[in-house]
Amino acid sequence: MVVGKRFAPLSVSRGALKRVAREAFRLRRAELPAADYVLRLHARIPACSLTELKRQARQEINAHLGRAIKAWRPAPVPEQAGNGQSG
Repeated sequence: MVVGKRFAPLSVSRGALKRVAREAFRLRRAELPAADYVLRLHARIPACSLTELKRQARQEINAHLGRAIKAWRPAPVPEQAGNGQSG
């Protein structure tokens, strides 16, 4: 796992982001389909406390993983019209 200095210049912040990401994947491993996942920072992280950074990262990562789980779940099979008896 890599977190670049460009968007997270402090090593403490990069380490915290990695730990939060690993923990989120570990907790939702059973729900996630087998695939490769990429989490990428698109902007410099805000200046805030480490606790706040972890809270924001956890919230964002869980939202993305939730969308991935929802997208990969098979659609429910619709019931056929009628009373369910053949013949």
